[in-house]
Amino acid sequence: MRIAEIIESSTQSFVAGSYELLAAPAFGALVQAHTLDPQVQVYAVVYDIRTVSREPGGRAVVRGKSYTGRELFNDEIYRAHPDLSEVLQTEFAAWVVGYRRETTVYQRIPAAPPPVHYSVEVCDDTTLRQFGMQSGYARMLLQASQVPSDELLAALIRAIAEAHAPNEREYLVRVGRELALLLRDDFERLRQILARLTP
Repeated sequence: MRIAEIIESSTQSFVAGSYELLAAPAFGALVQAHTLDPQVQVYAVVYDIRTVSREPGGRAVVRGKSYTGRELFNDEIYRAHPDLSEVLQTEFAAWVVGYRRETTVYQRIPAAPPPVHYSVEVCDDTTLRQFGMQSGYARMLLQASQVPSDELLAALIRAIAEAHAPNEREYLVRVGRELALLLRDDFERLRQILARLTP
């Protein structure tokens, strides 16, 4: 299901605007973006979510308590001001961790980024399981200094493990061993990531 449209794109990451206000994939969710080649989908992990003004340089204004003394809070504000969906936009940034060409998954940077205005979808459990069969994404995220890499890696691993239900533990043990090899010289970092793998 298409949930967003790319509004900024590069080979390493992209930003997408959600079609529905306040409806973005969760931090650590695996998403796929369409490309010029209908046989290629780019995979990326959501690492930042924000709601901003649609107007360049604009900002949201306080609407909960007015000068007339009217008080509205939380979802009451959105119900009282349905126009907010026209002036605000929820966006999310995603870090590229691979791509699929036809049925083969590659965990590396694709040759070209997905185009601006192309669609983004949240990956289903089948796609998560297929993507999680390899562990190249772990190395890519561990080396990504521009994102909260350890938190992001743990969130993605949890999402893939949930897609393996009821065999989550098997997947977590396998990935834990692979992380131990990747981080054999940094025990403290390994310990911190492993501690984040439990919900």
